[in-house]
Amino acid sequence: MRVVIQRVSEASVTIEGNINGQISQGLLVLAGFTNSDTQEDLTWTAKKIAQLRIFSDDEDKMNLSVQDVNGGILLISQFTLYALTKKGNRPSYINAAPPTVAIPLYEQFHQLLEKELGKPIPTGIFGADMKVALVNDGPVTITMDSQNRE
Repeated sequence: MRVVIQRVSEASVTIEGNINGQISQGLLVLAGFTNSDTQEDLTWTAKKIAQLRIFSDDEDKMNLSVQDVNGGILLISQFTLYALTKKGNRPSYINAAPPTVAIPLYEQFHQLLEKELGKPIPTGIFGADMKVALVNDGPVTITMDSQNRE
């Protein structure tokens, strides 16, 4: 599983002209899945995101988590995180899980992330044409791959 985490002062996702989800201070999480992802990958990533200390404390040091600042999380599915770009100019997505595998993984991950954060997490709609808007705070952008956790 791969994620891109952006610390935001606000973020939203619009689908067919309607806002489907939005947050103020918190994290925008783009999540991609592959065929080899397991429950362990989902659990590890959800815990890591909820506890990641990337918000500033009173001394302007990144010591606080999204939980500590009572922030939100906006979760968006993003199969393109598994793009292969070695050959040619058209990315291959062969390593991205097909929808029959990715949708259940995405739904499980969403539930785990809500459990870790302790509140509802708005999302986009898997496979929809989404317009994601954000104000990256910092900017702070972090990538994580559950296959590289050691």
